Amino acid sequence: MSATERAVELTRAAAAAADDKLAKDIIAFDVSEQLAITDVFLLCSASTQRQVKAVQDAVEERMISLGAKAVRREGEREGRWVLLDFADIVVHVQHQDERVFYALERLWSDCPVVALA
Repeated sequence: MSATERAVELTRAAAAAADDKLAKDIIAFDVSEQLAITDVFLLCSASTQRQVKAVQDAVEERMISLGAKAVRREGEREGRWVLLDFADIVVHVQHQDERVFYALERLWSDCPVVALA
């Protein structure tokens, strides 16, 4: 089983929204075989807390325009690592320091990468 077409569509839209706000190191992993709760993890970095918030806002706006609303948000207040759960995809917007420290890419490196282009 692999990520649904809808999940891939949402992932690409979220990645484009993050890129519009100059997020760095944008990568997506198809985690559908490892997790029953979602299909894709999208990871991206921002250099400041303000940029983390801007990326979060842009991603949420794009998802709403596609009919997807966040079912859960975490980390908004701190602005260092924001998790946005859209059911089909989970978006992690991390400050660069958290991205290096937690190294989620290493954790999910055995999962297929979703092409974002």
